[in-house]
Amino acid sequence: MSCPICGDETVIKFRPFCSKRCADIDLAKWLNGSYTVPSQREEDVETEVSDPEAEQQRPH
Repeated sequence: MSCPICGDETVIKFRPFCSKRCADIDLAKWLNGSYTVPSQREEDVETEVSDPEAEQQRPH
């Protein structure tokens, strides 16, 4: 089995990763939103299609 981050061989201690570094990189991707799980709920589809003018009026 290879590490999903760098492709090296996995180490049992950090499985499915090869090192703590790759495990931490994966965790950071989950925490900052790089990984997402698509939703099939109708209300989520409605929120994805938003009005461009409303986007400009929202404070940052």
